[in-house]
Amino acid sequence: MASGILGQSAPSASSNTTVYTVPSSILAVVNVMVINRSGSNPVNVRIALSGSSSPSTTEWIEYDVTVPPKGVVERTGMALQAGKRVVVYMSTGDTSVTVTGLEQSA
Repeated sequence: MASGILGQSAPSASSNTTVYTVPSSILAVVNVMVINRSGSNPVNVRIALSGSSSPSTTEWIEYDVTVPPKGVVERTGMALQAGKRVVVYMSTGDTSVTVTGLEQSA
């Protein structure tokens, strides 16, 4: 069981990226931080808690939220069961995503 940083990514623009998947027989409580590294351009961000790498419409918890240059969007304290994924989608490639949290036996 892990704690601390559970996943990190610098996602490509315009594609779904799985940043973290909860291992089998594990419950995880996670925080997701998306950083816009651009100094001049905003980015539109989507975050999903999904059972697959292609989230359904009901699995998005943030959808096209605009993050200003050098800005951040953060979601905290989300409990996920085994097999759930944190999936992100960005309008540009100037972002970094970090998933932190705690895993424990289910």
